[in-house]
Amino acid sequence: MKSIVVLISGRGSNMRSIVEACAAERWPARVAAVIANRPDAAGLEYARERGIATALVDHQAFDSRDAFDAALADAIDGFAPDVVVLAGFMRILGAAFVRRYEGRMLNIHPSLLPSFPGLHTHERALEAGCKVAGATVHFVTPELDHGPIVMQAVVPVRPGDTAELLAERVLEREHVIYPRSVRWLVEGRLRVEGGVVTQLDGEPQALLA
Repeated sequence: MKSIVVLISGRGSNMRSIVEACAAERWPARVAAVIANRPDAAGLEYARERGIATALVDHQAFDSRDAFDAALADAIDGFAPDVVVLAGFMRILGAAFVRRYEGRMLNIHPSLLPSFPGLHTHERALEAGCKVAGATVHFVTPELDHGPIVMQAVVPVRPGDTAELLAERVLEREHVIYPRSVRWLVEGRLRVEGGVVTQLDGEPQALLA
């Protein structure tokens, strides 16, 4: 059985969707630990209530990103994970850290990458007049929000949408595509070749509106 470590910074709603899908669908894996970089991350309590190990690596306790990355890697490696999942983890990770988990670390970003990497994605999509928005699951690489794409979900932009309304609808889709993508990875059902990810069973890698 494979082990998954999830990194969070807040409530961890995507972490919850992964934990619940893993149990309900009987993946050949378990969420071994949830690690946060903020002591007030609400997702830690959710994990504890379900008997999942937790750890805190507070980024404010470190003088440099390298020192934080090293401590975080030590905490992660203590659980011997096969897969590392970033679920609302709001820290930029250094290249050496990313390479340590290359090919087994996923992230979800609330835009249709490569459009709108970084922050304030929904505001930027609305300002640009986009007719659709969405979310992207991708492998993590040293370049922020630019790794090989595993799966995407498309959400229509409606007249009168605010960033908050759009974010709510995108998040609903995130809770579908992220667990599915993590399951594919732990089951060995993904191939990455030339920067392109293929689902080996031919399952759709897009969730359309």
